[in-house]
Amino acid sequence: MKIQTKYVGEVEINVEQIINFASGIPGFINETKFTLLDLPGNPVFQILQSVSTPEVAFVVANPYHFYVDYAFELDTNVKESLAIRNEKDVVVLSIVTLQDPFETSTLNLKAPIIINHTSKRGKQYILNQEDYSAKSSITQTNTSKVRGV
Repeated sequence: MKIQTKYVGEVEINVEQIINFASGIPGFINETKFTLLDLPGNPVFQILQSVSTPEVAFVVANPYHFYVDYAFELDTNVKESLAIRNEKDVVVLSIVTLQDPFETSTLNLKAPIIINHTSKRGKQYILNQEDYSAKSSITQTNTSKVRGV
């Protein structure tokens, strides 16, 4: 199927690429179907694009690329609603707020996007931890893991 996108024009996607966000994303509760698109020439960032609304798209990145100590536990309800059986099912992304200059852009570590890439279900999970900010610098590097999966 062809969809219009905010950043890369019209693209062809397979139905298998659609990720269902049953409750939408906070602020976009009616947007329940998204796909992940690569940014041409940039392996670090991707686009979480609404399938039905071209203007609804988020630049996202793997937060572990930037933060060595990023860790949190998923509660049982989230694991069940996303059909997560083990850690290998989980993809964690953070929404990027782009700024000019780019180096001042930030990651939302307070509310990661959790995707089960096997079941194609997703959710923005708001952490109850005070350790992380919705405006964390992108000038960090390294990797870590989600605990409790």
